[in-house]
Amino acid sequence: MTHPHDRALPRAVRQAMPLARDVLEEVAKLHGVCIRPVALRRLDVVTGKAEIIDVPCGSTLDSKCPPCAKRNRQLRMAQCREGWHLDAEPAITPDESTEEQRWLVEFRADMQAKRDAAEQAGDDTADLDAVLVGLDEEINAAGMRGSVTGSAVSKRTRSTRRRQDAPNLPKRKMTDTTLGRTFTSSDGKVYRPSLFVTLTLPSYGKVRDGVPIDPDTYDYRRAARDALHFPKVIDRFVQNLRRVAGYDVQYFASVEPQKRLAPHLHMAIRGTLPRAEIKQIAAATYHQVWWPSADEVRFNGDHLPVWDEQSGYVDPATGEVLPTWDQALDHLDTDEDAEPLHVIRFGTQVDVQGVLSGTPDADQCIRYLSKYLTKSIGDTLDGGQAQREHATRMVDALRYEPCSPACPNWLRYGVQPKNAKPGMQPGRCRSKAHKPEHLGYAGRRVLVSRKWSNKTLAEHKQDRRTWVLEALGQADEPTDPHRYIWRPIPAADANVPSLAMRLLRSVRERQRWRAHLRELEATAGQDLSATPQAA
Repeated sequence: MTHPHDRALPRAVRQAMPLARDVLEEVAKLHGVCIRPVALRRLDVVTGKAEIIDVPCGSTLDSKCPPCAKRNRQLRMAQCREGWHLDAEPAITPDESTEEQRWLVEFRADMQAKRDAAEQAGDDTADLDAVLVGLDEEINAAGMRGSVTGSAVSKRTRSTRRRQDAPNLPKRKMTDTTLGRTFTSSDGKVYRPSLFVTLTLPSYGKVRDGVPIDPDTYDYRRAARDALHFPKVIDRFVQNLRRVAGYDVQYFASVEPQKRLAPHLHMAIRGTLPRAEIKQIAAATYHQVWWPSADEVRFNGDHLPVWDEQSGYVDPATGEVLPTWDQALDHLDTDEDAEPLHVIRFGTQVDVQGVLSGTPDADQCIRYLSKYLTKSIGDTLDGGQAQREHATRMVDALRYEPCSPACPNWLRYGVQPKNAKPGMQPGRCRSKAHKPEHLGYAGRRVLVSRKWSNKTLAEHKQDRRTWVLEALGQADEPTDPHRYIWRPIPAADANVPSLAMRLLRSVRERQRWRAHLRELEATAGQDLSATPQAA
């Protein structure tokens, strides 16, 4: 309904006025209120009371929900800060097993005994094997790590002999520590420095302001494959780093795009090594992709493999069944002259900085590590039309590159994808690696080692919640996890208030909290909003 006052205004003036709903959304953002809350119905099984609770969407991207993305960035900064310069070993004590977990293991033992008895009697064990697989999945889902039997899934292995074009690395005896070395100055003060390392990928052609000078000679295929397999070379670097360092190196890293759109790595490392050794490790690190060849196109356009219910994908012209993924790897294993599909290495630009705890340099590095976490890789484009065209060419190069063993693009090169199913078509992979906003990188943006801060991100979030509740004078009492039942609410449920009403209530609640915090600031004589854990 149009307000009577609005009807009295000229049309041009009314059109220039902001929409009230847009202003509400901006106010919600200013107050840190999630603008895409998920409404859930919470049933208290003790009292029988049901109420509608707004749960933040938890998005990590500004483009979807800036308040949630900002909170996630602050959590990551707190996680990085807490773990970077620890002076005591993190104590990781496994939780005690629950009654449910013990029951599952006992039942697993009973079913294993039945399976062994059936095998000795010569009976078919297929059904019991399926039950055991399902039990193993339930055991992991119940909060237990690893396998009860200790048996690992068999993996294909190739020779671990290093490539002749890669330098060898020294290997130190491992010590049971995660802290690294300390240094004592002449005045007796002990320092425990750490490192901030930046690793980049090699050049694919000359660029100016992030754009290739000559797009025709720029190696887009290599750039695409490097982006797809960047997570693997990061893993190799960490393995080599620990081998050379001689201790269980812990790290907090983030993957960001360079201006030329290639991913690169910023890594905070606990402890220190000589700069020359870090550069030596980067130069000696590589990852070989032992996949079937993807350089010769066999099927394209209207000539694509067709699905057969009995055999999988077949050549439409000859009826020949395409080799399965395992068959293609078997052929690769038996070919003594086979070469890896791709070898990825880091570039020569390696930046290594020493950092001390509590210094401005440490704070600056933490901000730099989290600088782009609220943006997707594609959202960082700011080089104008030329860079957008560069990104388009990169997406085109990625379109038919296989991103994983299950990628439909393998059909283009005459191989059935792993776990093939009907409806697959080259160029239509749904993996995020092929989406323009990811530009080939499908891995995690934040990489954190297990013993970094001795806390999960959820535990850091709980620390934040506890601090806020204590500051507001509200006890965060533990509740029975089985007391509440949470249910999703259908979008058409008439009992759910409109999004605008829910945002208004959340803004009011946040105003009340902040007013309470200001009162506490006036009483305590300090700025609580400057506390890292502050909401």
